[in-house]
Amino acid sequence: MIPEIRQQYNAQFSEKAYQDFLEDMKAEFPGQLDFRVAETPVFVPKLLKDKLIRAGEDIIDVLIQPDFMAKTQRAIPADQLAPHEESRCALLTLDFAVCKDEKGELSPQLIEMQAFATLYCYQAYLGKKYKEHFFCPAGYSEFLNGLNLESYLAELKKLFIGDAKLEEVILLEIYPEQQKTRIDFALTKHFLGIETVCLTKVIKEGRNLFYEKEGRKIPIRRIYNRVIVDDLNNFPDLKTNFNLYDDVDVTWIAHPNWFFRASKFTLPLLSSDFVPKSYFLHELSTYPSDLENYVLKPLFSFAGSGVKINITKADLDAITDKENYLLQRKVQYEPVVSSLTGGVKLEIRLMYIWHEDEARPRLLTNLARLSRGEMIGVRFNKDFDWVGGTVCFMEEG
Repeated sequence: MIPEIRQQYNAQFSEKAYQDFLEDMKAEFPGQLDFRVAETPVFVPKLLKDKLIRAGEDIIDVLIQPDFMAKTQRAIPADQLAPHEESRCALLTLDFAVCKDEKGELSPQLIEMQAFATLYCYQAYLGKKYKEHFFCPAGYSEFLNGLNLESYLAELKKLFIGDAKLEEVILLEIYPEQQKTRIDFALTKHFLGIETVCLTKVIKEGRNLFYEKEGRKIPIRRIYNRVIVDDLNNFPDLKTNFNLYDDVDVTWIAHPNWFFRASKFTLPLLSSDFVPKSYFLHELSTYPSDLENYVLKPLFSFAGSGVKINITKADLDAITDKENYLLQRKVQYEPVVSSLTGGVKLEIRLMYIWHEDEARPRLLTNLARLSRGEMIGVRFNKDFDWVGGTVCFMEEG
């Protein structure tokens, strides 16, 4: 996207440097890196950065409306409604495809959103590692709003730990040692000191929760929630003493209900130049005449599961539970990143947190994914190089 910087990076790139970069991370966190890391960071010009920020603000304007909670109540399945919900989402991520608009300028287009955790600690680490091993120009940063690594971690500590004792804060996951994102759990411990606890290990006594460590039973006051509902549903016979929907005396970072509220369900409520038109399928009396330009998405799925790219009227007519599906206008990813082996498509995730004493979420950093496949994501890019997870260094100023 910035030709002179990309040319300089590619000219200095070597396969040996890339392997050294990977081996460095694997040596520091053995057995934890379980997904593909791209050969390059992404260098984002100020014009695109400003559009991304504006897109995020357009979406946040909807989330803070007084009627947002009422409009999204149907998003939460009745059997998964958790008590003590806050009116703000502690975590927010917005995923944008990088496209070109009618003027030929780069434009972000919203693909998905989640009021849920992502790789908050890993991304800080990844940016640091790219800088150590590869070329990175002055005046570009993975952090936003004037943050650096130290102040970024201070923001996370304020949100996740607050005024609680550190040992009373946990990262909650199901079988964390099996999760592909487990390097982020290790880095959450490394940077913030927060322990990871499996859902099966949580002890419930009345409205109080505990976990055991070194023979001690420690109360849980704050939960950094990493349990994905779809993943939990994959274990119908799971034996636990506590589930996410119990009435317990804890503070959630992020509350389970917000996983549903700020999600694909929210897309039809948004209106912005940076949000493709979306419809609840059951609310359409007639389908768009150009269905080839739309994609069908289940409202309650994760990581691209169940998405249909090529759809027909017959496909839509066959769906019996139309209230659980979304029809979204397709976007055309532009291969904006020039690799040594051709153009690569880009998706940028903006990563926010929302402190309880602030009126709006705060943008901290980003995550990026490079793709050559039909869809963004690891499962669609197994046989390509210069793809996978990365970070954007955005032009400052």
